[in-house]
Amino acid sequence: MMKSLELYSKKDIEHLTRKRTNEIKIGEEVSLLKSETNWDDELKNSSSKFVLLGIPEDIGVRANYGRGGAHTAWKPALDSFLSQQSNPFLNGKNICVLGHVFVDDVMETSNSLNAKNKSDMTELRKLVSVIDERVTEVITKIIQSGKIPIVVGGGHNNSYPIIKGCSIALEKKINVINCDPHTDFRPLEGRHSGNGFSYAYKENYMKSYSVFCIHEQYNTASVLNEFTANNQHLYYSTYEDIFVRENKTFAETLEQNINFSKNELCGVEIDLDAITNVPSSAKTSSGISPVQARHYVYKCAKQLNALYFHVAEGAPILSHIKADNKTGKLIGYLIADFIKGINDKEF
Repeated sequence: MMKSLELYSKKDIEHLTRKRTNEIKIGEEVSLLKSETNWDDELKNSSSKFVLLGIPEDIGVRANYGRGGAHTAWKPALDSFLSQQSNPFLNGKNICVLGHVFVDDVMETSNSLNAKNKSDMTELRKLVSVIDERVTEVITKIIQSGKIPIVVGGGHNNSYPIIKGCSIALEKKINVINCDPHTDFRPLEGRHSGNGFSYAYKENYMKSYSVFCIHEQYNTASVLNEFTANNQHLYYSTYEDIFVRENKTFAETLEQNINFSKNELCGVEIDLDAITNVPSSAKTSSGISPVQARHYVYKCAKQLNALYFHVAEGAPILSHIKADNKTGKLIGYLIADFIKGINDKEF
């Protein structure tokens, strides 16, 4: 059986943590697992509440005719997060760094495939299904351990196996909220980054789906009609309604999206395509600001019964700046905001 997980060692984490005398960094306090074969049992017995997991792939994006590069977000994001100060606002003591989903073999196979070629496109989509299986397996074990996964992709195709893994572990459908210019609810035409949520919904892993701040001209009429027809389970708000027509405020709209997802365990998703000028597979020149993205993540974590957090589509390699460390740093902020939101819950 092909392995699904690349487990990280103390050496891996030390290599990524920028230490300084008289300071304590988050990377110096996080926990790690030792057993390749029984890591899930080890995790169950760990005192950690949050589990960091990477999915360094971009096959799902390429299988959706997008620009590759999403495989480059995980390492800089982890580096940035681990090098943050451990202090009274946030420390690393209840965080476990698990590692990343093993994708080296499929990434290597995908490099010889051209998305413009029809038969190659079919093969790319088959490779996405292979990644689906591995992600599902790892997420199922994390959820069964009673922990909260924080996942950095990778393309948004990984929403499907994350939702599926949660649903299998809990033996019930879950709710999901997503901040994204696109609904990613495209037809079931073979797996890619544009249909993670439609697959999860049609296969009964997802109960309700709330999309915050979609861009009106970047979603197909058929998908928007499907949301209208199934408005008990599917809901969206638009960027234009908030920022162009100013019919509602950002805060009011976010509240409505959150209210739609309440009362059930809920996954929290953000696509970095939503944020202005962040290097991603579908970079936007007209999105929300980094501080609005951070507010979205914090509010969702605090107000919802948050089950997991997934950051998708960041692609630092697509930056016009040779050494782009801003994207990793932004993801580091978002991870911290999510954890703080959970920690600040009013029970």
